Amino acid sequence: MDKKRIENAIKELLEAIGEDPNREGLQDTPDRVARMYEEILAGYKDDAKKHLSKTFTVKTSDIVIEKDIQFSSMCEHHLMPFFGKIHIAYIPNGKVVGLSKLARCVETYAKRLQLQEQLTNQICEALYTNLNAKGVMVVCEAEHTCMTCRGVRKMGSKTVTYSVLGDIDEGKKAEILSLIK
Repeated sequence: MDKKRIENAIKELLEAIGEDPNREGLQDTPDRVARMYEEILAGYKDDAKKHLSKTFTVKTSDIVIEKDIQFSSMCEHHLMPFFGKIHIAYIPNGKVVGLSKLARCVETYAKRLQLQEQLTNQICEALYTNLNAKGVMVVCEAEHTCMTCRGVRKMGSKTVTYSVLGDIDEGKKAEILSLIK
């Protein structure tokens, strides 16, 4: 990330909206915003494969569910945050991954400019591919500030997306959905 270019862009934005970037309250704003973007968009320098490579052998192939993984991301359409919970279910194929690694996988993709639908699918594909899972289902529930703070301004509305890969039939899908409620 080019921190200096971000700072210059924020200074230009402040001027464009009629502010004085040199006034006391705004003097450090370009630096603060640049550091914020380095933090909230850190997923570009991360790789889910790295987090999902440490696995443990198991003999069962029962469904593993990690639910209510909190996340925040940035809408690529309006550069406004969206946030919520991600629920992950997978059927191991002889290997499981540490539970914290599931949250790290979520962060890898959430900390990028995103669409919720794309985020859900990227997490599902990463788990399915890197864990060689028999099946994966990812459900994402999120509130989008681009919808609640501007435009239609519908506070509290949530968007739900899900992605399924592999051996998750309608019965397993229904079972997973009932367990994450």
